[in-house]
Amino acid sequence: MAAPLRIAVAGLGTVGAAVMQLLEEHRDLLSRRAGRPLVVTAVSARQRGRNRGIDLSAYAWYDDATRMAAESEVDAVVELIGGADGVAKAVVERAIACGKDVVTANKAMLSTHGTALSRAAEDAGVALRFEAAVAGGIPIVKALREGLAANRIERVYGILNGTCNYILTTMRESGREFGDVLGEAQRLGYAEAEPALDVDGIDAAHKLSLLTSLAFGSEVDLGGVYMEGIRGISLTDINYAREFGYRIKLLGVARVTEDGVEQRVHPCMVSIDAPIAHVEGVQNAVVAKGDFVDQSVYEGRGAGARPTASAVVADLIDTARGHRVPTFSVPARELKRLARAPMERHRGEYYVRLMVVDRPGVIADVAAALRDERISLAAMLQRGRDPDEVVPVVLITHETVEAQMKRALDRIARLEAVSERPSMIRIEAL
Repeated sequence: MAAPLRIAVAGLGTVGAAVMQLLEEHRDLLSRRAGRPLVVTAVSARQRGRNRGIDLSAYAWYDDATRMAAESEVDAVVELIGGADGVAKAVVERAIACGKDVVTANKAMLSTHGTALSRAAEDAGVALRFEAAVAGGIPIVKALREGLAANRIERVYGILNGTCNYILTTMRESGREFGDVLGEAQRLGYAEAEPALDVDGIDAAHKLSLLTSLAFGSEVDLGGVYMEGIRGISLTDINYAREFGYRIKLLGVARVTEDGVEQRVHPCMVSIDAPIAHVEGVQNAVVAKGDFVDQSVYEGRGAGARPTASAVVADLIDTARGHRVPTFSVPARELKRLARAPMERHRGEYYVRLMVVDRPGVIADVAAALRDERISLAAMLQRGRDPDEVVPVVLITHETVEAQMKRALDRIARLEAVSERPSMIRIEAL
């Protein structure tokens, strides 16, 4: 058998410990599949004495992960520290400069510095692999970069954050509001004490920017991702979605339009008939549409120590085999800088919920605002009659332009009879 692939692991949190456990438990199986043993020889973490449930006595310990990347006699460095900059980025840059392959799960770093790091890796003749950075245990990076390489990808979209999917699923199934379900998700460990990264769409935006680059051979452009989270989704909206035959999902969507590349993360109403509508709980799903293969759907656990470790070790197997592919589907020097499609030009149908004082003339004023922006209605729903009380009015529009929709809603929000800012959710035709 060939000489072992010598590995250094930087970061021994839950994912790092799971990687070490997987490499030990499946040692023989991995050797057969990789064609050579996968052997960790050096590790680094912030706290040496912490109980991680694994024996670290056989490994060279480094307090400084960057020094480990430079000095340790290894073939590959696994970066599991996290963070867009700081130590994580320094470790990856040093490993590349020293001619070592890199495996990382760091979506924040790659979404910020992915183009530059991929160029550095390819210039140095080493691999930069990141299957674990997008959708956890779902092998979507390999699918886009290799399995669908014969296709021109037309669109890629998906449920990219399990925390948000869990919250929206539980709200619908339990009849509870966002704040209550978020607290439950935090107690269960699905959401952090400070949940902004998940519920405000930031985590999904990181992942979408990487999928966009893989799908379209473009430079990674996190700044071009339009982002909305799920804090504004109410149980009322979820119930109305059900009534109209939709479910609400936080989606990341990327496609090339005549205006440029469209990258957006926001809540969407999707038809109950769409496969992605039935992806529930903490599950993730990614759908890629290619010109020859049509639509491919990938579903699985998008986070968690074990699914993420599975993706990390899969990258190590490719490294051991000497499998070389460009980081983002095409050589880094050929990545295109695509124009950003302005969100204001997005076209689609919209769900709008208004809270209005029920009095004569209100609907006429709302209709006038929509008429002046040339927005036509597919459906309108108002239940009950409570004169001078606040009641919900729900509208479903035909396809229109985002900028027109926003102008109409700004005008409607200023109406005296409208008691709160209108709720707007885009309807996604999948």
